[in-house]
Amino acid sequence: MTHARIVLWLSLTLRSTRSLCRANFVEWQPPKPPNPGAMENGTGPCREERPPTAQETTVTEGAAKIVFPSSNEVFYNPVQEFNRDLTCAVITEFARIQLGTKGIQIKVPGEKDLQKVVVDLSEQEEEKVDWKDGENLAPGDKPQIAVVGEICEEGLRVLEGLAASGLRSIRFALEVPGLRSVVANDASARAVDLMRHNVQLNGVAHLVQPNQADARMLMYQHQKVSERFDVIDLDPYGSPAPFLDAAVQAVSEGGLLCVTCTDMAVLAGNSGETCYSKYGAMALKSRACHEMALRIVLHSLDLRANCYQRFVVPLLSISADFYVRVFVRVFTGQAKVKASASKQALVFQCVGCGALHLQRLGKAAGASGGGAAIPAATPRPCSLLPVCPQLGGPLWAEPIHNLDFVGRVLEAVSTNPERFHTSERIRGVLSVITEELPDVPLYYTLDQLSSTIHCNTPSLLQLRSALLHAGFRVSLSHACKSAVKTDAPSTALWDIMRCWEKTCPVKRERLSETSPAFRILSVEPRLQANFTIREDANPSSRQRGLKRFQANPEANWGPRPRARPGAKAASQVLERRRLLQNKRKDPPEDRAQRAARLKTFPCKRFKEGTCQQGDQCCYSHSPLPGASADATPTDCPETPPTRTPLDPGPAAGPGVD
Repeated sequence: MTHARIVLWLSLTLRSTRSLCRANFVEWQPPKPPNPGAMENGTGPCREERPPTAQETTVTEGAAKIVFPSSNEVFYNPVQEFNRDLTCAVITEFARIQLGTKGIQIKVPGEKDLQKVVVDLSEQEEEKVDWKDGENLAPGDKPQIAVVGEICEEGLRVLEGLAASGLRSIRFALEVPGLRSVVANDASARAVDLMRHNVQLNGVAHLVQPNQADARMLMYQHQKVSERFDVIDLDPYGSPAPFLDAAVQAVSEGGLLCVTCTDMAVLAGNSGETCYSKYGAMALKSRACHEMALRIVLHSLDLRANCYQRFVVPLLSISADFYVRVFVRVFTGQAKVKASASKQALVFQCVGCGALHLQRLGKAAGASGGGAAIPAATPRPCSLLPVCPQLGGPLWAEPIHNLDFVGRVLEAVSTNPERFHTSERIRGVLSVITEELPDVPLYYTLDQLSSTIHCNTPSLLQLRSALLHAGFRVSLSHACKSAVKTDAPSTALWDIMRCWEKTCPVKRERLSETSPAFRILSVEPRLQANFTIREDANPSSRQRGLKRFQANPEANWGPRPRARPGAKAASQVLERRRLLQNKRKDPPEDRAQRAARLKTFPCKRFKEGTCQQGDQCCYSHSPLPGASADATPTDCPETPPTRTPLDPGPAAGPGVD
């Protein structure tokens, strides 16, 4: 009997326990997937959830359409459309060249001529290889054609290391033919979820592969020759320095590396020690800071590649808006790496007149450049002023563009202008680049030359004509509207400015004897300049009226703030900045307004019975409703009373809400 009771009790207990567990299982809901609303382009995943009521914004650019929450509109900057359009154009021409060696021709939407002949892009040995179309085709064979949106089995493998919303990767899949795969990587889990949504929205899931990983670890895992990427695109927020070491190892032989730097304050010389720690070079504050920034980035890329017996060959280097963008090919070769020291140079800049001199770190030995003898860098001070120059660098001293490749991109964009929204600007910038002197690093500016000697500024055509009459070469620079890039020495350049000063003399009595202007103008010019306008002084891009230099396209133009989880929308941030602007500045007031304002404060000494000012007191002697005696100072000053944050009461001083 006892045994039966025990069995009955156990069965009832187990039955009730099963019912309770079943009820708890039904009531429990699985956690919702993370909302891709708040994503960040950082180095680790972030899983904070956004409110489900966040509204979405749809943006159409090129052939792609992306959706992202309004609170994270910092991830789309319309000014960067030029960057993305130019990248698509460069990768398309690179794919045409790379696949042409395999007998594959690419078909770009809008292009009528499919049979394009590829010519040698450079006389350099490393650029001669694999730059011919159809050389592996047998007679009578039809070339294979690669079109956009389809997988090319022998095509390019592309990696976008910091993809954020995935717009750039989706545009690659929809606008660049000849691709085998596109890996859109980001460290943020919300960014990857958002990329998956956008990839499905654009129907490119067969080409674009969203991936969540640290960009550095992903590239380090693809160091094997068979696993390397043909194209790597790095567009981080700020400096790309942490990713460069992994990138030069993960790109294939002769592959394309695209790098963007938005930390222009560092590269332009505002923080030399920070520039050295990130890029291994000291930046100088110079009028040629934008081109110097490009050459510092190229030096940093080549320096990191040399550690692995690799070297870089620049194809295109752009300074635009608030960033610099470089496109380089990466090759392997021990002999070429030994000659890399001869491609770098130190910069000596005169602190008085701004004259520039480059001193190469080494000199290539032998015709083949198989070795490099590195002499000691000897400074050459400015011959005009007895002052010590500033030392900067090292930086890249070789050409920063491949003019043949730039010409190919320019031709492709000019014949098919409907392909990109910013085709007009791409044509203008690339046209100026084709007119630059490739063997002349850095430049001077018109305002720099005239402000040094305190004279009127000559026109661009007058100065260019004077240099051409003197037998020197001269060109513009895409990095600066008033740039003068010339092979003339600083002595000849200042002789021309001395001759120009004679047409509009400067009052010498106003100049200090120790000033650079006095020392420069005290020397008679040896070169007699001729400022007659020459026909070839006006560059072709200027005559055709091309859009060469971009003006600020919109209000609050510039880089967007760094994305953070739970951050407000960019429009709300900008509106708050506008409201708080100049909030500490009080409007001017006259004596009557000031006296009326002070009368709103009760006199503390009158309350204590010690005020001897009477009616002449600047404060009120009548009790005010809600006024506090602590709100008045102990004396009647000539200026308004100073309140402390602890003073309470509704009758607080002005400026307090």
